[in-house]
Amino acid sequence: MEPLDPIRCGLPHREPFVYVDTVTELNPGLSAVCAKYFAETEPFFRGHFPGNPLVPGVILAEAAAQTAGIAAGEPGKLFYLSAIRQMKFIREVRPGSHVQFRATKTGGMGGLLQFQVEARVGGELVMEGGVVLGETPARQ
Repeated sequence: MEPLDPIRCGLPHREPFVYVDTVTELNPGLSAVCAKYFAETEPFFRGHFPGNPLVPGVILAEAAAQTAGIAAGEPGKLFYLSAIRQMKFIREVRPGSHVQFRATKTGGMGGLLQFQVEARVGGELVMEGGVVLGETPARQ
């Protein structure tokens, strides 16, 4: 599949809060794979462990949630991050890393969608857990 623009795939976020660069796999309503390159110039690196910079775990979790939102995407609906479940950060992610995020829907009920998410660098698992997205109609 040719890489897709995440905004064209329904991501409602805009710069500076887009944490996925491309969508590399998409099975609408079920799963998505997105990629992000964390350049050395990302502003958060200046203050997050200066001299030993890391991608903040909360940024990795947000990128995974954005990937889940793309997987869940449906015209006319927005999905908000409602819960993070048992997120594990297995190893640090450094500036200059290419990260692949995967989100797979595992369930849904009453306007809530649950996804298993993971992040990998060079094929190595660096984060895994679950996110729950709450569904709401898009504002006109």
